[in-house]
Amino acid sequence: MQRLYRAANLPDAYLLLHRLQHAGIEARVLNEHAQGGLGEIPFTHAYPEVWLVEPADAERARSVVADFERRASSGTSAVCRICGEENPGSFEICWRCGAVIEK
Repeated sequence: MQRLYRAANLPDAYLLLHRLQHAGIEARVLNEHAQGGLGEIPFTHAYPEVWLVEPADAERARSVVADFERRASSGTSAVCRICGEENPGSFEICWRCGAVIEK
């Protein structure tokens, strides 16, 4: 196994994990319960991490991470074509109706 990404929080780790799985890359989230150890361990050791099962997938996985980070930092919003609801630019599925948001 090989560490790919250290997430700021658990939801981000799982969002990235699901993107990797969608791309056919097997990965795991580690340190998901380490937040309870804060104070006993340094906070940097409590961040959730995404690890690749197959290190050979690293190059493909890095491109998924780059896309994930680009969408998360875009700050733009997207309007759902189905229901017209405004969603954050990082969303891939409309929070209101569940439709895929095309960008």
